[in-house]
Amino acid sequence: MIGMVTITIVLLEKASKALARRAEPECKSVEELIGEAALKQLNVADPDAKVELHLKLCEKYMREADDFIAKKDYVQASEKAWGAASQIVKAVAAKEGKKRGSHAALWDHAIKLAYELKDPS
Repeated sequence: MIGMVTITIVLLEKASKALARRAEPECKSVEELIGEAALKQLNVADPDAKVELHLKLCEKYMREADDFIAKKDYVQASEKAWGAASQIVKAVAAKEGKKRGSHAALWDHAIKLAYELKDPS
């Protein structure tokens, strides 16, 4: 199996803004939206692929959070940390065959996991 490949996509400003507008109500990052669209376009129905996408995005956002912490930009660091947290919850949900598409649904799933694991943290 081939590992993850990182690519740079060049988009017109209109396309970039349209992607951001589409991603926001679905509680997704633009990267997540593009990754899911690629999986769908290529007919990749393997649930593990979606789990891997969420895990890789989680890792990316954690690295970015660390970079912002080093720059003492705590607002951006917290945004990236939230992105990482949401991706890990989405990865667990995807592993269970569920989809979480709103902040409320993510919180509900995180609370459910905390209860199941008997771990409030």
